[in-house]
Amino acid sequence: MRLVAILSFVALLGAAPPPPAASVAVSVRAQNGKPVANAVVIVRLIGRATPEPRVGSGYAVKQQNIQFNPFLSVVPVNADVAFPNLDGVRHQVYSFSPAKRFELKLYAREQNRAVRFDRAGPVSLGCNIHDQMTAFIYVTDSAFTARTDANGRAALDGVPPGTVSITLWHPYLRAPGNQMSRQVALGASATESFVVALRPPPAASGSY
Repeated sequence: MRLVAILSFVALLGAAPPPPAASVAVSVRAQNGKPVANAVVIVRLIGRATPEPRVGSGYAVKQQNIQFNPFLSVVPVNADVAFPNLDGVRHQVYSFSPAKRFELKLYAREQNRAVRFDRAGPVSLGCNIHDQMTAFIYVTDSAFTARTDANGRAALDGVPPGTVSITLWHPYLRAPGNQMSRQVALGASATESFVVALRPPPAASGSY
């Protein structure tokens, strides 16, 4: 029994420590050089299981001033998202997106509804009463997901080194499925730049 313990201890001492986690920095710019905000960056591990994101609470898309706020939300799979109405008029929120089809019948000021998003992918939101209201929810199954800021930048920490895929999604990206991907051999860190072509947003929609 003691010999087994000693051998196990020796084996443990000889085991190589796991490689340190890496960081991924992504920059996204339009063809005119301007930074692109509200682009979703998803990193997935190649040949290994990608950790799923933790489901938290407090996810919400408000209806306020006849607009959705925020314009883009990133939530984990199985998140419950609230849709509170803060306007003095009624709204009817819906989506026909493959990742989540739903319709919230007319409801008035200070009323609330919630929807569970149980499938990964982008979800386009609209209001059956107010056509100018548009927004998007990106439902992710990767713990390594971020959204670009006003400077077109996103950073993801804690990614295991090795081969990874980096997927970029934006609601107005001129590409199949509004997304593009590339593979990267990730060491201690990686810095990736994307130059993208965008469609103009519909009138009165959120900013990109």
